[in-house]
Amino acid sequence: ISSSLSVGIPAVPSVSRERSMADKLGIVAGSGQLPGQLAAQCRAVGRDHYIVAIKGHADPAIIGDTPHSWIRLGEGGRGIDLFHQHAVREIVFAGAVRRPSLLELRPDGRTAKFFARLGKAWIGDDSLLSALVKELEGDGFRVVAPETLLQEGLAVAGPYGRHAPDEAAAADIQRGLSVLSALAAQDVGQSVVVQQGIVLGIEAAEGTDALIKRCSSLHREGPRGVLIKAHKTGQERRVDLPVVGAATMRAAIEADLQGIAIEAGGTLVFERDEMIELADRAGLFL
Repeated sequence: ISSSLSVGIPAVPSVSRERSMADKLGIVAGSGQLPGQLAAQCRAVGRDHYIVAIKGHADPAIIGDTPHSWIRLGEGGRGIDLFHQHAVREIVFAGAVRRPSLLELRPDGRTAKFFARLGKAWIGDDSLLSALVKELEGDGFRVVAPETLLQEGLAVAGPYGRHAPDEAAAADIQRGLSVLSALAAQDVGQSVVVQQGIVLGIEAAEGTDALIKRCSSLHREGPRGVLIKAHKTGQERRVDLPVVGAATMRAAIEADLQGIAIEAGGTLVFERDEMIELADRAGLFL
């Protein structure tokens, strides 16, 4: 895992105009801003697109009037049928989806067969997501990563803003990267909070912002903690790339962290300008 800090993207990333004549794009929409970003840029370059939005995860305000349908998380078979009906050839996963229990899932016929083939492998995110990509590709779709559509969305190396990590924070960043690297084989977390070399928390099912909030009550006297976020080695990057945005920075400020370190080339960054403004005003580095 790269130890370099990163800078983010323009507030509205661009999509190559070469994609304007590309095959119709299907967007599987979870929570957050990413589905809306992709849809907006498709409109900007004239690329046909269709959203299948996940109930309880995607934000209706983000989906807006983009052509779309809503499905439950367990209706994977219906989602595939919808994409076929709307002549989608390329699929991108956009936004976070909270992992349900099997009881909550209530799978349709095709989804039930999918999980039956997986067996216990569905327990791990990496195994599940890799199998999902294989399933879609077997159905004739191409699964692409968001950054192939939003090239400027990937973080690049180098600190930015008015503040930079000091020697103690740099050591905490290295500690965090080592922890994430060690946990990769166990398919656990993309984020960790470290203070003075002590791991305050590791991201689990709650997500990054909830991790930050949980760690706010654990901080010690002295140099403040750092959030470190990086992709898991071996994870299916087309479906599960780490993302940060203004909400992440606001959570870090509220938790009195010293800053945020993200992996260059391995993290999507949204609302860059707002993140910089928030960080500079509060004295945090990014």
